Amino acid sequence: MLAASGFRGGLKKIQPFLLRLPYKIGMAASSAFDSEPEMDRGRSARSVSRRPPADGRLLRVIAVFKFLKAALLLALSVGVFRMLHQDLGMRLEHWVRAMHLDPGNRYIEHVLMRASNLSPAQIKKVGLVGLLYAGLFAVEGTGLWLKRRWGEWVTVVLTGMLVPVEVYEIVHRPTAIKVLVLLVNVGIVFYLIHRIRTEDRSA
Repeated sequence: MLAASGFRGGLKKIQPFLLRLPYKIGMAASSAFDSEPEMDRGRSARSVSRRPPADGRLLRVIAVFKFLKAALLLALSVGVFRMLHQDLGMRLEHWVRAMHLDPGNRYIEHVLMRASNLSPAQIKKVGLVGLLYAGLFAVEGTGLWLKRRWGEWVTVVLTGMLVPVEVYEIVHRPTAIKVLVLLVNVGIVFYLIHRIRTEDRSA
């Protein structure tokens, strides 16, 4: 009897704890599930913070390079249209002498001879092609300056398409300037592809 009464007395003492136990277990489980997304968000934030910030300064440098090429081609195209009914060879020779270059240089002489043999229709085509390329370079430069992904892809495609033509020109008529332009364009293509792939992996 004493044992039974003692057992009942002990049960009464722990009865409030037993009644509150499911509530405490539920609260603990709820807090665990609630904290899990926070931990995930914390890990995600830490992983993002560990990523190196995208350095767009080189993109701006490439964009300026594209803008300069566009401006140069635009100026040349306008000059070509202005000389549509003039002797293009004589005009170019005048510019060559004004820049203190040697008209007798075989490369300059070759250019002057080809320019002298151009007909007005061919001169017009040269001007139109120059305007077309100037527009393409301006589009590339705008996309890169604004750090847009489409600008990077347009530059990769257009610059990559010019590489085989530049290689062909170097093989047949090699010059230091052509080699330098080829190296710059190949470097731009590889840099932009690396940048695109790196950002896609980190996204």
